[in-house]
Amino acid sequence: MKRISILVPERAILGSLEGSRQLFTQVNGFCVQNGQPPLFDIQLVGIKLGTKVSGGLFTVNATHLISEVYTTDLIIIPAIDGDLGEAIEINRTFIPWIKTQFEAGAEVASLCLGAFLLAETGLLAGRKCATHWMASTDFKQRYPSAELLTEKVITEDNGIYCSGGAFSYLNLILYLIEKYAGRQMALLCAKVFAIEIDRESQLPFTMFSGQKNHEDHEVKKAQQFIETNFRDKISIDQLCDLVAVGRRSFERRFKKATNNTVLEYIQRVKIEAAKQQLELEEKNVNEVMFEVGYLDQKTFRGMFKKVTGLSPLAYKNKFRNLSPAALESHL
Repeated sequence: MKRISILVPERAILGSLEGSRQLFTQVNGFCVQNGQPPLFDIQLVGIKLGTKVSGGLFTVNATHLISEVYTTDLIIIPAIDGDLGEAIEINRTFIPWIKTQFEAGAEVASLCLGAFLLAETGLLAGRKCATHWMASTDFKQRYPSAELLTEKVITEDNGIYCSGGAFSYLNLILYLIEKYAGRQMALLCAKVFAIEIDRESQLPFTMFSGQKNHEDHEVKKAQQFIETNFRDKISIDQLCDLVAVGRRSFERRFKKATNNTVLEYIQRVKIEAAKQQLELEEKNVNEVMFEVGYLDQKTFRGMFKKVTGLSPLAYKNKFRNLSPAALESHL
């Protein structure tokens, strides 16, 4: 029987903690129904027996303290919320225990922002990982040695697993169930819990918000100019003249402040504008392409798919708001 230790950190998000427990428990239920022994010994492991989670709204009672768990096979680190620095500090007691268990052969899986607690162990240095796309800039700044794959829903690297944003943790738990219990069991769980299995990318759900959490005022001025004039052809020299900074220094400062080159930033702003138009308006793809300043269909479609993982038409069909008339036609 495989021992699964689901951590109960303070400020955990209850959904990822309880959702993980429910899925693994359901596998045991299916095994018993088929006359087989349960596959998993599921533990809730805490620093103390009663821990407040989800902003203090709920209390989760651990079944074991970390001092009582000497060996385990899989550690699940649920998502955490609130101020991440504070959440890490109040849960720091978990860190040496996680490292010790991993070094003894346990695997470790972090869910969403639980990747920050996992990264504090140092185990993500040089390893592929994922977290919520909204926290990618903060994560890269805190843990530059980790190989963050912002677009991924699931990563696996030598016994360490991570999931992307929010409810994508369900896809990672299904992935682990498939690994430990087989494809058919994972499919059965996906059907029972109505989870879309085999999701690989969180790019379609990513919103580009401009990355202005920095103190470089000249770069911010350039960003604001780009976001106001993205329909026009903007050159790097034009931006350098605007902020009175030499090109080499400007490009270096822009990359440091935003984690994008100037040209990447311009493209991201254009694509974000295109996404919004495809979601909210009835324009066709070519009309949107011209609206955001592209003249070549191949270039636009290629850049759009690179950023979102979908073609413009597929994105429009997936995310556009239906008009009242369209809704009536579906009733």
